[in-house]
Amino acid sequence: MRRTASLLYGRKRSLQNVKVPGANNSTPIVSIKNGTFYRQYPSTTAQDDPTNKPMYRNLTFSLPSSPPEPENWAIIGPSNTTFLQILRGQHLCFPPNARSFPFLSSEEIAWKDHHLRVPARALQYVGFSEDRDVIGQAGTRGAYLSARYESRREETDFSLLDYLNGNTELNPSESHDAIAHDETSLTDTIEKLKLRPLLEMPVGNLSNGQTRRARVAKALLGKPEVLLLDGPFMGLDPQNTKDIAFLLGSLAKASTPRLVLSLRPQDPLPEWITHLVRLSPDFEVIFKGPRAEARKSILLHGGKLRNKLKDFQKYERSRAKGGNPPSPAAENDQPGDVPKMYVGDGKQYSAEGIPLKSSETPEVGEPLVEMNNVVVKYGAKTVLGAWHQDSNGQAQEGLQWTVRRGQRWGVFGPNGSGKTTLLSLICSDHPQTYSLPIRIFSRSRLPRPGEPGISIFDIQSRIGQSSPEIHAFFPKNLSIRQVLENAWADTFLGTPKLVYENDAAVDTCLRWFEAELNPAYGGDLPRTGPKRSDKSPRIAPRSTDWADDLRFRDVPFSAQRVALLLRALVKKPDLVVLDEAFSGMDENVRNKCMLFLTWGTAKYFYVYRDKNVLQSKTIVDADREVQGEFPMTGLTPQQALICVSHIKEEVPGVVRDWMCLPEANTGMPARFGRFDGPLQGVEGGWEQIWGF
Repeated sequence: MRRTASLLYGRKRSLQNVKVPGANNSTPIVSIKNGTFYRQYPSTTAQDDPTNKPMYRNLTFSLPSSPPEPENWAIIGPSNTTFLQILRGQHLCFPPNARSFPFLSSEEIAWKDHHLRVPARALQYVGFSEDRDVIGQAGTRGAYLSARYESRREETDFSLLDYLNGNTELNPSESHDAIAHDETSLTDTIEKLKLRPLLEMPVGNLSNGQTRRARVAKALLGKPEVLLLDGPFMGLDPQNTKDIAFLLGSLAKASTPRLVLSLRPQDPLPEWITHLVRLSPDFEVIFKGPRAEARKSILLHGGKLRNKLKDFQKYERSRAKGGNPPSPAAENDQPGDVPKMYVGDGKQYSAEGIPLKSSETPEVGEPLVEMNNVVVKYGAKTVLGAWHQDSNGQAQEGLQWTVRRGQRWGVFGPNGSGKTTLLSLICSDHPQTYSLPIRIFSRSRLPRPGEPGISIFDIQSRIGQSSPEIHAFFPKNLSIRQVLENAWADTFLGTPKLVYENDAAVDTCLRWFEAELNPAYGGDLPRTGPKRSDKSPRIAPRSTDWADDLRFRDVPFSAQRVALLLRALVKKPDLVVLDEAFSGMDENVRNKCMLFLTWGTAKYFYVYRDKNVLQSKTIVDADREVQGEFPMTGLTPQQALICVSHIKEEVPGVVRDWMCLPEANTGMPARFGRFDGPLQGVEGGWEQIWGF
């Protein structure tokens, strides 16, 4: 019996890479023919149910198993995650037989690995939109927000090697993820993705780029037929973007597995991508086909796809010398190519309506953050401040930095340079905040003679923060209203301290961003009386009851980012900290959020359409009738802003001061600078920040 089993096993292994006689090698892996998709089963009594709209009506798409020429697809648009889920077999398909997986039923798959008959195994999904990958009951960033910064190793701080082998449970015999990978495959994958120096490191301590490589390696060890990569460049600096693109290009060249990427419009398009799918926000396919035909197809759509041709031209130009893909926004540094907004006076404005050329000097107040000689070390390893910086004519060790009331700072630097560590010190999530020379709101964490220390609750009550870390750990079962109200709570699950003005501010934000937060939003929905107001404006505002029933986990990733941004802004804190807060949003949503950050409800985008074709968009003042009972203001002179981003378009126009942290362990000091106007209007500004 053992001999028979070994012979069968040996035969199976020997035929894994052999074409089985009679197998049709052109059979598609995924075949969709005139399929329409729904998140829930459509009701026969509510054909136009706004909460369950049809997606991709009459979609036809095929992913061949062995095409004559390599096919590497990129899905571009705001609904690309949903499209990847559909390819993997998620969501309801009508008619049911419109979606099939013919190749997974072939004899070739049966001989190779019968587990791959299941679409979820054959088409592996790797998402990067949230910085949280499930390891046991915690994420790769630890069990709680400050866990990654602690020196003590817990039993649940599993190493990268444990993660790759699926040994991420305290009771390994009960683990469902543990897989006995053969040594050759494991070694090859580790070497291919350059993970060997990291094998003993806890996964919670991996950088952004290292985490991406680890997730790709984990998926490759399952030997899938197709690897679906959702947002692989999100949150990466230009150099890491280049490295990940090169790595994925080597996988695409080997076609083991086949690759399908989802990208944002601002992401660089790798040169090895051969086919494109362009999606619209309302779940429609704008273009589908070879990359070479994309430009011609977009031209045929005319004004309806305004600026989309420019997007693809940026993608083509992003294939720069040496394959280094710069930010698409770098192409906008030519004066004639800067996206402009006109407000009626003939001047050029940024996307938020800020004059590109401004001589105004903002008033600044007392220090809110003071750092003197700050050096963060873990044993012999220095992660922040490994340099000497000039201060009053003298070279001082570590970071010297002051943020004053009224200032608008941009913080930049490559992945691993210490940006997240820096913000954790400010928000007091880092344990070394207690011992380092840092003053927050003119007080240190520990008491001094004649000066009490500042508590974590005092700090958090005066800071509004949105970051990937908060997104990862934020409770998903809260309603959208509770997410915004949580701004006045001491903890994620604490009870908020609300008064009437707080309720009114939340209602204003919910109405202003209903289109971005509520999947069931429709412009023709009836208006109802205000829910929490005794006064009635001339036009009754929309009800916000939907925000009580809609859960944070049930809205798209972009809507979650909008909700967390509003949570950071709604209480008007002294310090606003935005760490990659606009990543994951499409262009229109991002611009609306930046407009709100700058002006509140005082201005909005006016869109002019002719026969449903977009002709122009401008910024206009909102009268009181439009703003509602409780108008919101943008950033005030009493507030300070710290913004972190790797994408030029995601830097708010209000940012004036900037700091660029050096690559880790180079000994180079942090660089500082200041712009007189929005970055969008500074020729060569983006290159100046990065030192290109």
